[in-house]
Amino acid sequence: MPPLRLDAAAPGFAAAFRALVEARRDGDSDVAAKVAAIIADVRTRGDAAVAELTQRFDRIDLSAGSVVTAAEIDAARAQVPAETLAALDFAATRIRAFHAAQRPADHDATDAAGVRAGYRWSAVEAAGLYVPGGLASYPSSVLMNAIPAVVAGVERLVMVTPTPDGRLNPLVLAAAQLAGITEIHRIGGAQAIAALAYGTATIAPVDKIVGPGNAWVAEAKRQLYGTVGIDMVAGPSEIVVVSDGASNPEWVAADLLSQAEHDRTAQSILITDDARFADAVAAEVKRQLPLLATHDVARASWEAYGAIILVARLDDAVPLVDALAPEHVELMVDDPHAMFAKLRHAGSVFLGRHTPEAAGDYVGGPNHVLPTGRRARFASGLSVTDFMKRTTFLDCGPAGLAAIGPAAATLADAEGLPAHAASVRVRL
Repeated sequence: MPPLRLDAAAPGFAAAFRALVEARRDGDSDVAAKVAAIIADVRTRGDAAVAELTQRFDRIDLSAGSVVTAAEIDAARAQVPAETLAALDFAATRIRAFHAAQRPADHDATDAAGVRAGYRWSAVEAAGLYVPGGLASYPSSVLMNAIPAVVAGVERLVMVTPTPDGRLNPLVLAAAQLAGITEIHRIGGAQAIAALAYGTATIAPVDKIVGPGNAWVAEAKRQLYGTVGIDMVAGPSEIVVVSDGASNPEWVAADLLSQAEHDRTAQSILITDDARFADAVAAEVKRQLPLLATHDVARASWEAYGAIILVARLDDAVPLVDALAPEHVELMVDDPHAMFAKLRHAGSVFLGRHTPEAAGDYVGGPNHVLPTGRRARFASGLSVTDFMKRTTFLDCGPAGLAAIGPAAATLADAEGLPAHAASVRVRL
């Protein structure tokens, strides 16, 4: 079954494109009530509830505790091939360098009235990192989530990861060690999120929880927001490739499939001004699909949610991309920088024909934890400041309060708050 084909010049395009933009891919799994029950149980019974749920869902006994020991981490690292370890270390170095430049500066200034004001940045004390188990275990995500926290200065970083049937993922543990994580627990699901949020006898509570997970994990984060901070509500992956006819169809097809293989509900979209090129890319996707070990997932994603959109001019692609506000955008055109300057809504943009999104997933430096589901309209990718908060301060002194206090008291009177007004006037 071919993917959706749209022509911007055809009648009815606006309605068809709007349907594409508004289509939901997140799924409607009704897990809210079950997750709420798990959260309540963990809050009430702590470790006992976590142990029972872990036995039920992951088939492991936590009677000896949930902590992954330093010896287990070292043993896991020893299983990882040297070449892979070197690649992880290379990635960690680049990610760390990029995020080090994100550290914000404090501000402290005295104005003409003699009032000193500013703000100070500080890291959250503790952060929790959720790492999925099984097929969705990505050591690159460990680096992308943990390194910004370390750079921010988070004092305690704790990782939770499910280990079905007791199987630890060596790559994930190696990445955790590289990132500087020393506290790791073999628990997962909504119960792990609740344990991080409320704390148990074994796990001290954290201030912020980050990291991807299944529908149960996402719902637990949603319900616990406010008790703890969270990174974002993440949905299926997505990519939009904007390309002229000069690109290599084989490259574009590979890039589209790089996202399609993530999930059956992932979305890959090509926007081009060349109909022949569009046909060539479609044919190339069809050729490459059977060659992938992930072909079942990639095919389901491409056929159900993939799209090829033909526009009259490449500049016409810009408002379409902004409407989609996608997680990833590749600009495979002669002047990607000029087009990038016109784009407003995208999680991350990859410039030029030699910048595949997959490079950004691993070793580019910018974070690959990005807003999905059109949330790039108002949200950004994970950064160092997600693990920090800004505290403002004010220092009036006698002269400063004399200069600004009367206006403050007048406004307090206008709002009907006499105690506010009095607290200023008593000092004047």
